[in-house]
Amino acid sequence: MIPSDLRLLTLLDWLENDCLLPVSSCKPASNDASFRRYFRVIIEGDAFIVMDAPPDKEDIIPFMDIALLFKQAGVNTPRILHHNLQEGFILLEDFGSTWLLDALDNTTAGTLYRQALLDLLPLHTHPALLQATLPAYDAALLHREMGLFEEWFVEQYLDDELPPVLWENVQALLIANALEQPRVCVHRDYHSRNIMVLPDGELGVLDFQDAVLGALTYDLVSLLRDCYISWPEAQVDEWLRAYFDELVKEKVVDVDYAHFKRWFDLMGVQRHLKAIGIFARLHLRDGKSDYLNAIPRTLQYVIAVSRNDPALYDFYHFLMQRIAPAIEK
Repeated sequence: MIPSDLRLLTLLDWLENDCLLPVSSCKPASNDASFRRYFRVIIEGDAFIVMDAPPDKEDIIPFMDIALLFKQAGVNTPRILHHNLQEGFILLEDFGSTWLLDALDNTTAGTLYRQALLDLLPLHTHPALLQATLPAYDAALLHREMGLFEEWFVEQYLDDELPPVLWENVQALLIANALEQPRVCVHRDYHSRNIMVLPDGELGVLDFQDAVLGALTYDLVSLLRDCYISWPEAQVDEWLRAYFDELVKEKVVDVDYAHFKRWFDLMGVQRHLKAIGIFARLHLRDGKSDYLNAIPRTLQYVIAVSRNDPALYDFYHFLMQRIAPAIEK
């Protein structure tokens, strides 16, 4: 692997000498929760994004394949202009710097969430995506994800442990709930920091390279019970009901809303347990401690669902007695 400063020099050399693109400016654009880096480059007065994905840490092929697949289905992903598989570089269309998160307030939320939900619909209905050759969001993957909560958050961050029988029952419930749902294309991280608001008001979708075939409600809960922003439950329910009505029209679901809502609630518990584990790992392993700020909100989502679902009542008591007090310290 080339050290970070030499990687940047190699990236610029690739743009200027291999792609024959004169770069007049290069500045960091963003970092994410992976090993990838992004730079904004100015080429003949126009802005572009360059992804730097070290090949020993990241594979850019899924990003390129899924970008094309999503675009064919009408999902607005950035155009890929040049790529270098050997070094792990991609030159991309620039979607700007405005996250959905930045644009959300009480006056804009209705319009923006309706658009984000409309943009999600092809993942649940488009034949090219439903029939795509993607990894399965199967029991093994769901189980591994929840293991992040146990290993990184409970054991390493809190120096505690989960009661084995209780934890096995929780995992079994959440896995069964996910596998019961219609199988669709799942972005897997469809939230306010992976959706961009473009200058023309349209939305652009990023960070889609881990897409899988899995549970219908996964991306919905990623968006509507976002780890980085929360909304009153009545508002979430209004958005969710409207989307459910669209799924009924498209013949994607054949259950009633109460059944669908429980799918959504329990899917959220699985996702949020995983997310808490990832946030702890980012802090402990990668030194990205800002993600700890998202843990209290994310844990509250888990507590709220567990409090209201009899199948999770024992887990709720454990969270309130052992986990919530530790977070408040």
